Amino acid sequence: MAIHANIIGTPKPQPRPRAFARGGKARVYDPGTAEGWKGAVAMEMREHAGKAISEPIRVTMCFYMPRPKSHFRTGKYAHLLKDTAPKHHISKPDADNLAKGVMDALTSIQVWRDDSQVIYLGITKFWAESEPGMSLVITTEKE
Repeated sequence: MAIHANIIGTPKPQPRPRAFARGGKARVYDPGTAEGWKGAVAMEMREHAGKAISEPIRVTMCFYMPRPKSHFRTGKYAHLLKDTAPKHHISKPDADNLAKGVMDALTSIQVWRDDSQVIYLGITKFWAESEPGMSLVITTEKE
């Protein structure tokens, strides 16, 4: 089985849990800064929701990150990249944090039973040529 999807939107990393103390007790919460992105992933994958795949899974994710304005020229050449614009996306967010948010979204809508079933995870980050987003491929392996 193979699932292919292209999700449009600005990829967001899964934030680290935050902790605070109240009344002498420690509490932990998720800041929720990636909820919009995770919702876009869940919406695009809704036709696969509830399948709860049980086989081993291979996942490949290609993230296309939006370029900042500083990468582009100004004036009538504002649509062109500067010669100094970086070719590779080597800045934040980290690839593993981007993948974690997507995997959590897919687990929450039960595309698979648990993300521990993932036996291969390939992640790449690129600067978007047009719209930011992600290309996702999920395949299953026979036991």
